[in-house]
Amino acid sequence: MTIHRLKVSLRNLSQIALLFSLALALAGCGSSRNNVVCNAANSGSCPDPAPGPEMLYGFAATESLNASVLLPIDPSTGGFGTFSPPSPTPFFANGAAVASNAQFLYISNSFIDGQPNNGSQIFGYSIGPADGTLTPIAGSPFFLFPPPSSIQGLAITPNGQFLYGADITGFIYAFNIESGTGVPTLIPGSPFASGSNVQLVVDPTGKFLYASNDNDSNPSNPSPTDSISAFTIEPSGALTQLSNSPFAIPGPNGGTSEPFGIVDTGSFVYAALLNQVAAFSVDSTTGALTSVPGSPFPAGNGAFVFAQTNNFLYVTNAADGTISGYSIDSSSGALMPLPGSPFGAGAGTLATDPSGKYLYVSSGGPPNPGILGYNIDSTTGALSTGAADFMSGVGVLWLTTVQLPATAAQ
Repeated sequence: MTIHRLKVSLRNLSQIALLFSLALALAGCGSSRNNVVCNAANSGSCPDPAPGPEMLYGFAATESLNASVLLPIDPSTGGFGTFSPPSPTPFFANGAAVASNAQFLYISNSFIDGQPNNGSQIFGYSIGPADGTLTPIAGSPFFLFPPPSSIQGLAITPNGQFLYGADITGFIYAFNIESGTGVPTLIPGSPFASGSNVQLVVDPTGKFLYASNDNDSNPSNPSPTDSISAFTIEPSGALTQLSNSPFAIPGPNGGTSEPFGIVDTGSFVYAALLNQVAAFSVDSTTGALTSVPGSPFPAGNGAFVFAQTNNFLYVTNAADGTISGYSIDSSSGALMPLPGSPFGAGAGTLATDPSGKYLYVSSGGPPNPGILGYNIDSTTGALSTGAADFMSGVGVLWLTTVQLPATAAQ
């Protein structure tokens, strides 16, 4: 396979192809161990099932290169187990989301045949419960969104029932996921009007959805104010925008803050700006957002995409090639820089492993082209070089981690 270098910066690339939202959770099911049949009647006598294997998936993030990698994670070291060389894939990935039962994985493809302005699609895969291998779902790829529509980041509800796709032209597509097959179908009323959103996140409760709006990308908007749109997720999966949504991103940059990555901790929503992080507290009843005092908080140059674990938040600075790390004030949501922040070099995209002990960083250029792992100090949140080191040679990869079902370890 020809090795390509990233020809444009991630921030420039974000104007036409933007990163995924990531949503994942653990799943468990009944098991049989030590000759004891575990069921509802005698669950108290059953030993806890061993956690399933952890997998990391990476998908190419440049339109000139289509490739993917699958890497088993060693939970004791954070290093990678045996893996196969990067394999060709029929898409330029814009995001990935995993159903809560770790059965299905969906990828937005904004460059059909690798060509901009050629429409977009969604690819769906079933995840092998034993080894994490991906098998195309029958009928994949799904839908054809003709230009100028372009499906960008994806988000999924914690129960894996509803999938959402950001359309940069000002809509959000909503899909129902068939539980047995993983086939997505459009929800009545979809697409739902929104801002020119680029990335989505579903609240951990599954009640609300938030979208980062880059309103200055709309030439017809004479007074752009970048913002976060907020929606209630109805029982049908339909979206109802909150009455006071969208919520303006404060600060002197106005419509030039270019909000990109977005993350929801359950109590707070954070959005990556050009060189700052906007913070909002979440009303758990209504989903309404209120700007956190002191927001936006300083970040590096080209703040891009988040990873969040425990009480720590990390954001890549695409132009600086570094990672800014913060501790989250659990009361106010304010961000405080971690000791030693910013970390690393050559940072592009991020993902944490399901245990929250390791952070993985994808980079497309020197000094670290590939995927590197960092250990997360559970007390301070500081990063130190970890065991994972995968020289992919395929440019920046957008990363997603999955915990396979516990039964796979029996």
